[in-house]
Amino acid sequence: MSHSVTIRTQTVTTNSSAIIINTGYLKSWSGLLKVLELILGIVCVGIMGYVFDYYLYYNNAYYSGSTQVSLFYFLMVTTFMIGTFILLLSFTASATTESILTKTIFELIYHGLACILLIIAAAILFIKLNDRYFGSPKEKYNLHLAAAICALANGICYMLSTIIAFRSYRGL
Repeated sequence: MSHSVTIRTQTVTTNSSAIIINTGYLKSWSGLLKVLELILGIVCVGIMGYVFDYYLYYNNAYYSGSTQVSLFYFLMVTTFMIGTFILLLSFTASATTESILTKTIFELIYHGLACILLIIAAAILFIKLNDRYFGSPKEKYNLHLAAAICALANGICYMLSTIIAFRSYRGL
């Protein structure tokens, strides 16, 4: 017994200008840590930008050791703030980016390096603050101390992100 079947196919295209945001990622531990890392990075860059500008123009710090410490710190927090912003933007703009990138080793290496370098930058700044030749007024000392504490907290956040990235990379 034979019978005939008619199959109809229809192609539908839609043009949507709506921007879709992956808000589910922002509710995950990884997303929350990235938001916290970005906020701490902005605070660190803001504080050090103000203090660094003060030293360059008012303290003639080109010949002191505080400039190298401040420059290294400033470069590290700026670099990882921008990198985290790009990661957060790409994860929230596309759900497929989150599912693909978390299975690669990129996030593990990025967060591991950020953790190590930010903790080193904070430790060097703490050591320099303890140096009696730092030559900083009390208000600048307090700002440097706040910047170092923020960088240390950011380094700890990156350490937690490294652990999450390792578990995600290993499929745990």
